[in-house]
Amino acid sequence: MRVKQWAVVAAIVSGVSLVGGGVAAAQPSAPVTITLSPEQVQKLCEKRLPKAEKRIAKLLERINGDAQVKGSVAWLKARAEKERAAGRETTAQLLEERAERRAGRVDELNKAKDRVAEFQSKHCGAK
Repeated sequence: MRVKQWAVVAAIVSGVSLVGGGVAAAQPSAPVTITLSPEQVQKLCEKRLPKAEKRIAKLLERINGDAQVKGSVAWLKARAEKERAAGRETTAQLLEERAERRAGRVDELNKAKDRVAEFQSKHCGAK
């Protein structure tokens, strides 16, 4: 009975090692170009990009808001100070880390804003 179990385990391990090697070799080497039809570009320009602009602006406004704006970095830091004053150091540390992560999103959002503006200027005409 033990010999059969060992054989099954050996077969599984060798199968996993073979599969793992094949996955690493399947990575693309060149960037992919996406082509849009004129209808798709028009839909992007008229519907999707304005929504994306509004959402990015709303997120940036919230993140950069003062301590009165729920969800802002300043609001999270103020909450962390309240927790620290109440003796809850673990919760305060978690809030500080969340504030740092949220502040780090500003660069990503600004890059997305730039990509939207670049696409609009190239494909949507002057705005």
